[in-house]
Amino acid sequence: MVTLAATSLWRDRRFRTFWSAQGVSEFGDRITELALPLIAVTMLDASPSQVGFLTAAVWLPNLASLFIGTWIDHRRDKRPLMIAADLIRTVVLLTLPVAYWSGFLALGHLYAIAILAGTAHVSFNMANASFFVRLVDREQYLEANSKLSATRSISFMGGPAVAGLLVQWLTAPIAIVVDALTFAFSAVQLSRLKIQPGPAEESAEPILRRAAAGMRYVLKHPYISRSLGCATTVNFFNLMSMALLVLFASRILGLSAGMIGLAFGIGASGGLLGAVSASPLSRRFGAGPVIAFGAVVFPCSIAIAALADGPTWVKALALAVAEFVGAFAVMCFDVPLNSLQAAVTHDHMRSRVAGAFSSINYGIRPLGAVVGGFLGTWIGVRETLLVSAAGGLLAVLWLVGSPIIRTRELTGLEPPEL
Repeated sequence: MVTLAATSLWRDRRFRTFWSAQGVSEFGDRITELALPLIAVTMLDASPSQVGFLTAAVWLPNLASLFIGTWIDHRRDKRPLMIAADLIRTVVLLTLPVAYWSGFLALGHLYAIAILAGTAHVSFNMANASFFVRLVDREQYLEANSKLSATRSISFMGGPAVAGLLVQWLTAPIAIVVDALTFAFSAVQLSRLKIQPGPAEESAEPILRRAAAGMRYVLKHPYISRSLGCATTVNFFNLMSMALLVLFASRILGLSAGMIGLAFGIGASGGLLGAVSASPLSRRFGAGPVIAFGAVVFPCSIAIAALADGPTWVKALALAVAEFVGAFAVMCFDVPLNSLQAAVTHDHMRSRVAGAFSSINYGIRPLGAVVGGFLGTWIGVRETLLVSAAGGLLAVLWLVGSPIIRTRELTGLEPPEL
């Protein structure tokens, strides 16, 4: 039965088209994720605090996710919004090499790019929450999420290595042109999809009232509220280390851009393994226990890199191992959790729920990045990574006594009445 479900998805032309759009843009994202902080660190001599602010700027638009999602819920066809978000990201990213060639590259420009591209990213994800359930059937949620996550993991394997080489050969600003082109490709692929739009939310209430209703739905939901607390705790402490990881690898470990990208790429193979394993592991042990496993292992994996010392190859290996363990664990956390949330969310609330969830879950990331930047300046970068690893373990406490930890199968789960 599992083989048939998987085969039917690969034979579905619409899913393949969507998958190709997502896959290519994911590879482009890996370039920017490495290039932006490297530009700040190596070309603009940014401090740990300034790197923290740059990472915070990337995630800052998520604070508006609830209102963006509420507005999107009122639109019947989400696809044009997704295409527009891709095109906006294309244009915004292309301003960076233009500024570089013109001699006007500055930290302020990097912050602006991070915020504008981040806003388009949030809009895309809010629309995608409703678009996804029109693309695949309920019984295919877990398989579809697994396939999309596997592709994302592959991008983390090859993307950073390619990004590191592009940065060394072409310089970081020019390498970002490649990312801009991937979003243009995604827009073209999405324009080819013919998906029957779902029903729009029919309400004359003001957007603030509808947004508040979406937040209440999330906070009172027995599954979503606990998963929100867990994911938010993970993200806060993870961003403390994530904001400083490239700086740590470059300045503290003394690794080159190419070696950093290679270590990230090798480590990301754990994400591919986790993505393809999450579905069978969830069937074998239950979705809830697999989510709990990911919530424990993912945040503490960064300690492996933080404790690295010795020859350069040992430091690079420790960074790769930390990335491998963390990438495997985060897929075990994300794949079943995303599928569970899709199963227990009412159709009319999907974009609002995604917005409310992201406004808190991802909205905490700027704070985590800023705290990480200040701690890196105050107590040291290595010490901040260890604090991040220890604090992240608190996330699993949200799952204790929750219905999530007792969930074994997604079949039979229904959203609560509105």
